[in-house]
Amino acid sequence: MGKTPSLAPSPSRCPCRTSHWVVAGEFDQASSAENIQVLQIAQIFKNPKFNMFTINNDITLLKLATPARFSQTVFAVCLPSEADDFPAGSLCTTTGWGLTKHPNANTPNKLQQAALPLLSNAECQKYWDSKITDLMVCAGASGVSSCMGDSGGPLVCQKNGAWTLVAIVSWGSGTCSTSSPGGYAHVTELMPWVREILAAN
Repeated sequence: MGKTPSLAPSPSRCPCRTSHWVVAGEFDQASSAENIQVLQIAQIFKNPKFNMFTINNDITLLKLATPARFSQTVFAVCLPSEADDFPAGSLCTTTGWGLTKHPNANTPNKLQQAALPLLSNAECQKYWDSKITDLMVCAGASGVSSCMGDSGGPLVCQKNGAWTLVAIVSWGSGTCSTSSPGGYAHVTELMPWVREILAAN
């Protein structure tokens, strides 16, 4: 991160404001003993091509007023390049504090993690037809799923020994079905816009 304030991705539907805060280093929301960092948001960059009906371009970047400090619980993942290929069947990981069961009004205190495979868009269309576009990637249908409250969370895959942000939790089954895949904003395809924002800010 150096001296440059960092940028964090979130979904375009996020009602983010600069009066909100980014919390880094949290694991157990019920604990007051964690060494968390509470960071102010300096600027919000919503993708102007976001489409609420198709859920294409579902990404927003948050510029932090001050850089996060790396520690045992705070670190970055790599951004992909447009040329990176993460093939169907790759086992990737998502994390979040979303619902662990549907219907259930309670979200967990502790950060949850799930490993789930990527699907090709052709495979995914068997579940979601034309709802899947090239700006999305599918993962799951394997006994685990993202759920309400996980949106904006990362889907990371290992490439050359480094965790890479392949996608962002975006949408899925209304009942969080673990037998159908979730839709994720495909960061690899959105990198031209991300690079444009990074270069100007």
